[in-house]
Amino acid sequence: MHILNHPLRFAAALALTAAVVTMLSACDDSTSMAGGSLVQDNVDVIMDSTYTVTGHSSPYTEVPSRTTMQLLGSLKAKGFGEISSDVVTQYMPSASVDTQYVTADDIDSVKMIMAIYADGFTGDSAMPIGITVYPLTRQLPSPIYSSFDPTGYYDASNPWGSTTFSTLIKGAEYTGADSNGKIFKNIAVDLPVQLGRDLYNQYKESPETFSTPQSFAQWFPGLYITSTFGSGRVTRIDNNVITVYYHRTLPPEVTGQETDTVVGATASYMGVTPEIITNNNIRLSLSDDITRRVADGEQLVVAPLGYDVEFTFPGRKIVDDYNAQAGPLAVINSLSFSLPAEQISNDYGITPPPYLLMVKKSERDNFFLKNQVNDNVTSFYATYNSSTRSYEFSSMREYVLDLLSKDEVTDEDCEFVLTPVLVAFYENSSSSSYYSYYYYTSPSTTQIVAQISPYVTEPVMARLNFEKAKIKFTFSRQSIKN
Repeated sequence: MHILNHPLRFAAALALTAAVVTMLSACDDSTSMAGGSLVQDNVDVIMDSTYTVTGHSSPYTEVPSRTTMQLLGSLKAKGFGEISSDVVTQYMPSASVDTQYVTADDIDSVKMIMAIYADGFTGDSAMPIGITVYPLTRQLPSPIYSSFDPTGYYDASNPWGSTTFSTLIKGAEYTGADSNGKIFKNIAVDLPVQLGRDLYNQYKESPETFSTPQSFAQWFPGLYITSTFGSGRVTRIDNNVITVYYHRTLPPEVTGQETDTVVGATASYMGVTPEIITNNNIRLSLSDDITRRVADGEQLVVAPLGYDVEFTFPGRKIVDDYNAQAGPLAVINSLSFSLPAEQISNDYGITPPPYLLMVKKSERDNFFLKNQVNDNVTSFYATYNSSTRSYEFSSMREYVLDLLSKDEVTDEDCEFVLTPVLVAFYENSSSSSYYSYYYYTSPSTTQIVAQISPYVTEPVMARLNFEKAKIKFTFSRQSIKN
């Protein structure tokens, strides 16, 4: 039995001995001891970095859409291919609707407001794109995938509103900066004022409709949003809310004035949140250059659809090496996997994905369908480092411990998939509003992973260089001289 199953015994052994730590780096498939012990007991830290790994690209044509970010538009990019996306979405209702000194007739207008960031697009920023909004006529299916066809879920003869927009910030209806200082602007689409009045009446007659997103969707199935003219850009919508503009009439006994006072007000009564169904309906045709490179054996990842990379991690060999060298007193220190990645040449600056998920092949689909996050045993994520041009999976110690606890390490334990993902973080867990701490930026010490979803928010791609990948495994062992 390995001492790693008895951490208190190992800690006590270390405390009772004066140890000399010797670091070993393996140059071939073997490790060697360097230096000598100054006392009877000796602790050695052993590092092995001789492990190699290879992989191959695996095509995929659909993913479950688990992100609140919406992708809209179409683009043809040399070196990537052609992509287009439209959106179907439900809405999370507000828990209450303002009815104090307000009637249904006091609803003045309704707008769908979409927030886009200054860098939230791929393609031509100045290109005018037309969008049209339709009410859904049927409930959306669950689960829903990126291959979803909205035909039959809306009436093409009944558009609710339309507008034209570019991603240029100058001249936008409203601009601002979020808590991270990122600049955004809002795009507004006028919707029928009757929607706001119906919303008001429904709340007055049946407030329980607003108690859950499921009950609200039964009353209001949602919207279909599509681009109607223009191409050359796909735009990431980071926030989507339905805002009602209305007025209230305050009587003299409330204001102290001689006559009634009319006061304008606004409220966002519906929004896209993680609790509801929203889906990017994506169509992708990859370029001949991409498919040729994959056929030639290059390991490419491409998203929002395209290619994952499958590979076998040397978990069985790591366990065998540990068992052969550890002895009766040993503990696992660390396991890391560094994977270089290269940007693929294209004419729109399409970059490597900001995050890669490394998940057991047998658990890939359930990972997304069950809305899981990394457990550092069967799944891990890494952030792309633009300075080193690599992904660093550095928290894999629990994976080795899990393998050592098994009677046998199977092929399934070592078969993994690398896939582009979006990672969101909780900035402040005490906040009552999800959007106040929902981020897609790199994590800090104060952030906790909130969600990992398939990367369906913009085109990304990279060549993974397994030839230069580095796996480093270290453990400590104590030897006792008689």
